[in-house]
Amino acid sequence: MAFNVEEATIRGMQAAMAAGEITSRQLTAMYLERIAEHDKSGIRLNTVLEINPDALYIAENLDIERAEGKVRGHLHGIPVLLKDNIDTADKMHTSAGSLALANSFAQRDAFLVRRLREEGAVILGKANMTEWANFMTTGMPSGYSSRGGQVLNPYGPGKHTPGGSSSGSASSVAANLCAVAVGTETSGSILHPACYNSIVGIKPTLGLISRTGIIPITYTQDTAGPFGRTVEDAAILLGALAGEDAEDAATRPSRGQAHPDYTKFLDRKGLKGARIGINRGYQGDFTKEEKELVDRAVEVLRQCGAEIVEDTNLHHVADHSSVLLNEFKSALNRYFAFLGPHAPVKSLRDVIDFNNRNQEKALKFGQTWMLRAEYETSGTMTEPEYIRDRLKDWRMSREEGIDKLMEKHKLDALFCPGVTDSPAVSGYPAVMVPAGYREDGLPFGVSFAGKPYSEPALLRFAYAFEQAYPVRVPPNLS
Repeated sequence: MAFNVEEATIRGMQAAMAAGEITSRQLTAMYLERIAEHDKSGIRLNTVLEINPDALYIAENLDIERAEGKVRGHLHGIPVLLKDNIDTADKMHTSAGSLALANSFAQRDAFLVRRLREEGAVILGKANMTEWANFMTTGMPSGYSSRGGQVLNPYGPGKHTPGGSSSGSASSVAANLCAVAVGTETSGSILHPACYNSIVGIKPTLGLISRTGIIPITYTQDTAGPFGRTVEDAAILLGALAGEDAEDAATRPSRGQAHPDYTKFLDRKGLKGARIGINRGYQGDFTKEEKELVDRAVEVLRQCGAEIVEDTNLHHVADHSSVLLNEFKSALNRYFAFLGPHAPVKSLRDVIDFNNRNQEKALKFGQTWMLRAEYETSGTMTEPEYIRDRLKDWRMSREEGIDKLMEKHKLDALFCPGVTDSPAVSGYPAVMVPAGYREDGLPFGVSFAGKPYSEPALLRFAYAFEQAYPVRVPPNLS
């Protein structure tokens, strides 16, 4: 029987390759065929910005290694897509979806890309994204970039949001255009698209995964993270990405906290006896259908043996914060400094000038945030408002937020329907899992959030929930 790539898991792919039923090259070709059929023709999801021209050669080399008895890791021969703000020192560009960087080649791999290559992953291509990770302007739709156009949600192309800004990474996983994908988050850009694409997304503890070689927004909230169709697949990818990087000081605390294999923590009975706080702080924004999905999910927790604790609500903590605005210019200019003398632009001001010269194509929605970052901030992060906001955001999301709730109620995790900004602002981890669909087809997700480096527990809870409540169905791409 021919191998069916749709909804295939990493474990299933590895078993098929080990048994000689399929090769990595054939697997890679299957995903390329699906991209051709559904991404640039047919339904035209527009999730993939660029294909790696060496993908099939890389897969063939990995097949040779396997035949010689060498298997590098869980990802050996597995095709992975990367968000287009992650550097790869190969034949692909890294542009953050911007025309200003459409001809930019990174001089070296991002740290996480080196780890993926060491694990034997096949870098399949770059995923489209909201331009500059949605810190370019106001009013830009999630998933739009001037270089790549509009990403569509496979569960309702043109009708439902694909989520931002890692929309291409999430939608490609949902539509089975790759095995797994890597996204990045500053404020909801992993959890949000995972929620609305019916997939698993892990927003890790800040510092668990290196930020070296990723086009930034901030120093204090940016992180990469995995997308998968199952908790196990996302956990496998997390193990490949996590680890200390000497060039990223934020990763130093992860020494002894990062695990090469997070699948060992997965347990079907992992919710039994766990104290789970229910965060209903955002339910005022939910539809009646979404509230019913939340109640159904909470009942699943009860049936799994979890102890439910109500009145553990989180609220928006950084709606009017100046943190992102003040860190953006410094962080971005530092990234440009590492691109080398042949970089097409060398500063935020160069990007602004390029966009002004190419307004018709580059400024469909303007560049409000870029102008404000360039002309209203010093780039030195010495502004009193910034310093106060940074400290306040941490205090409200940590000591007065997640920490306070978990300590007061002796919780093992917080259960958060939809998307909350507290994990992003605090730098704490969260795992998003599918939890059903509205009548109009829009997926809905719930996340488990906790204290720093609690990924093992959060994955255990998420896996137990997923196994007890397997609601994900693949989108109809016909």
